[in-house]
Amino acid sequence: MKRYFMGLDSSTQSLSVLVIDGIEKKVVYTHSINFDTDLPAYKTQHGSLEFAEAGEKVVHAPPLMWLEALDLLLSHMEKDGFDFSAVCSISGSGQQHGSVYLNASYDDALAGMNDQTDLKTAFAHVFSRDTAPIWRDSSTSAECAEITDALGGPDAVAQLTGSSAFERFTGPQIRAFYKRFPAAYAETKHIALVSSFLPSILAGKITPIDFGDGAGMNLMDIQNRIWAPDALAATAPDLICKLPPLAPSDAIPYTIAPYFVQKYGFSESTAINVWSGDNPCSLIGLGLTSPGIFAISLGTSDTCFGVMGDCRVSSSGEGHVFVSPTGDYMSLICYKNGSIARERIRDAYDLDWKTFTEAMLDTPAGNKNGMMLPWFEPEIVPHVLDAGVRRKNLDESDAKANVRACVEAQMMSMRIHSEWMGVRPSSIYATGGASVDMAILQIMADVNNCSVYRQSITSSATLGAALRAWFAWQKANRDPLPWEAVCGPFCKPDPATQICPKPENVAMYDRLVELYRAFEKDALSI
Repeated sequence: MKRYFMGLDSSTQSLSVLVIDGIEKKVVYTHSINFDTDLPAYKTQHGSLEFAEAGEKVVHAPPLMWLEALDLLLSHMEKDGFDFSAVCSISGSGQQHGSVYLNASYDDALAGMNDQTDLKTAFAHVFSRDTAPIWRDSSTSAECAEITDALGGPDAVAQLTGSSAFERFTGPQIRAFYKRFPAAYAETKHIALVSSFLPSILAGKITPIDFGDGAGMNLMDIQNRIWAPDALAATAPDLICKLPPLAPSDAIPYTIAPYFVQKYGFSESTAINVWSGDNPCSLIGLGLTSPGIFAISLGTSDTCFGVMGDCRVSSSGEGHVFVSPTGDYMSLICYKNGSIARERIRDAYDLDWKTFTEAMLDTPAGNKNGMMLPWFEPEIVPHVLDAGVRRKNLDESDAKANVRACVEAQMMSMRIHSEWMGVRPSSIYATGGASVDMAILQIMADVNNCSVYRQSITSSATLGAALRAWFAWQKANRDPLPWEAVCGPFCKPDPATQICPKPENVAMYDRLVELYRAFEKDALSI
């Protein structure tokens, strides 16, 4: 007997699937569609488009591309002989903060899907805005200031919603759309997150936003887990009418739409679990279901996060508090210059990833005090709007030293800017594409003076989505499993991957962190 649970991850650069067998407790299928290479007609770079809008440089993505990717992904699975009828439940992960704007024809398009067409054709005319702002967009500083003033200051916003107002968060993005294009805003009937748009397609009905991703909007009351009336009023008129309801992460509101039953062979009883953001899903995919362990994801963006029992917000406005799929809270700091910075360094010095790693191995820990602030793009933590790389005691022509300086800066910044969480990590689980680089993980261990474990599955968000699908299905069928039983078979760190801190480097980094803190402070004061 097969009992499959499917996790989908609509990330910045790809749509990925991971399927687990809840009986055999193993991963049975993975596949991925890369937006740039598999769907070149959309002309994205790294899954996004950069252009000028109303005098602002914006970073968006075409939501129609995500739908075509979904059909393409499922068709590839069909060609591979995947047994869709064994799927009990589907959940998903969406890049956080991205918002999709839909007109009144969306409801009819959802109801009218049939197996004679495809998703791209069926939904071609449902958008009141052809492109969706994503997390890389930094064009809403004015709107952040307006919302902050209306709600009583940065700390008041953080206490109410879990985070200060950030440019990439959905509330400021919605306000910018309302101000720049009031007629299009008025024509918008529904506003969805990436994590509620795609499950709506799968279910053929408007689906809720889960508490975890709702907390990434500057619109949800983080303590009471409801839309915050004052935040809605500060953002745009009639907003409550355009947003879907909120729901816990384990809610299963619908079964799959007939389109997918007829076209691909899903069972009519396949449950659609509400999706969540990529960070809450990664939390589960790494097995972080209780406080104490940090995770660092080295992806397009770098993130550092963990579980919190209580809701404790960052008074400095640097960190975020979301709702964990377990019902607890999760703390998080996010860096825009993650893989983007490492790729820029790699390309600037004509390296590949092999020689990038060799550069770290060929240079001493601490880099002879050579430091870099790798702000290739406007940075989230610390808050930097004027991009630009800064160097100190570092020769720009020294390729190897610049590689080490970039990675050391990323790790030292995470240590400094996670202090508001109130705990030092006892161990760290590393994930994301760059977590395969042991030289990077050694620096991570040395800077934080704790062991680092590399997860064998790098797609933690996709795995987390599949595990959430399993957990929710068991609960809905009155056979609940504890999170430990769901995550345990898939998320135990492999002891063979343990990287211990080198004592001779720990004290050196304790000193260098303070020099880096001063370097950063000086740069921010200019």
